[in-house]
Amino acid sequence: MTFDYISGCPIDERVIEAMAPHMREPGNPSSVHSHGFKAKQILEESRASVAALVNADQNEIVFTSGATESNNLALIGYALRNREKGNHIITSAVEHMSVINPCKFLQKNGFEISYAPVDRYGVVDPSFIEESVKEDTLLISVQHANNEIGTIQPIEELGKTARERGVALHVDATASLGKIEVNVEKLNVDLLTLSSNDIYGPRGVGALYVRKGTKVQPLLLGGGQERGLRSGTEDVACIVGFGAAAEITRKEYVDEAARLTKMRDKLIDRILKIEESYLNGHPEKRLPNNVNVRFSYIEGESIVLSLDQEGIQASTGSACSSKTLQPSHVLTAMGLKHEEAHGSLLLTLGRLNEDEDVEKLLGVLPSAVERLRMISPLYRR
Repeated sequence: MTFDYISGCPIDERVIEAMAPHMREPGNPSSVHSHGFKAKQILEESRASVAALVNADQNEIVFTSGATESNNLALIGYALRNREKGNHIITSAVEHMSVINPCKFLQKNGFEISYAPVDRYGVVDPSFIEESVKEDTLLISVQHANNEIGTIQPIEELGKTARERGVALHVDATASLGKIEVNVEKLNVDLLTLSSNDIYGPRGVGALYVRKGTKVQPLLLGGGQERGLRSGTEDVACIVGFGAAAEITRKEYVDEAARLTKMRDKLIDRILKIEESYLNGHPEKRLPNNVNVRFSYIEGESIVLSLDQEGIQASTGSACSSKTLQPSHVLTAMGLKHEEAHGSLLLTLGRLNEDEDVEKLLGVLPSAVERLRMISPLYRR
């Protein structure tokens, strides 16, 4: 059983059924014949479904290969296209690496990057961002919710600041989509990153919401597909899957969030009864499926391996950062010491989890923590 939905969701069977016919169909949406027209119609129907999920106009959705490409297009594409307006970008210290690394790229190419700190819960201070806006500030980029600790950011407040100061706002909604409401009008965003697989759609497809009138320079040049912002023949079958996943999510996410919240709260309550265990992230303003805890004297990787031996999959943080032995930049930005950050366990719930899964995990975890502590040279017996 998996408690690692943040690393990738299984494709919903209903999505697979929607995709199957289009994996056999010929037709390029750019072709000017009947097969092409049919593919184009199907593509636009799926675009409308994705747009409806975030309360956007259909023509404001640009399909990409996933959240990483969407973040790169939003940051680099917007910065290069609007450089005459300024060269200052504000982001937060806890963003996903697909935001941080494009910011580093831009910094090497003459842009100034300001990193807003976070409090001990991982929440960005809106007043810091407001005070950081200068005449040459071009863009603010802050995630809707953190993929590791589940903390939800005050995006509506940041959106109001951005509008008042004439600065564009980009929001990475990869972690929040399908868990809480994502409404581009309420959030006052200009650019919004979306991912198919994080709502039980196929991997390798995502989207960038680009508010009407927002100018972005394409990163991929070619035939001019996707309003000229993302060249390359669209993967119709995967986009159909994304659209189907969006439709299912729009209808079901409220009830599903309530179900996951109950399991999340049960996990947090029982896990924190373990001696010297602590919750990472905000205790209330967090995603309904996120449980991030840390244990003194042991490493998260050891807990993950112990759980895996019991048939339970979990993680210690973002799968995109798992190749490095460095502690999570999210946890250290919150003020945790390296040894504290290394003792973290991330559990993310999803559609296939049931109450009995939670009970099995709770039956295994305390003894695993105790056993690992007994062999740890750091443990004070």
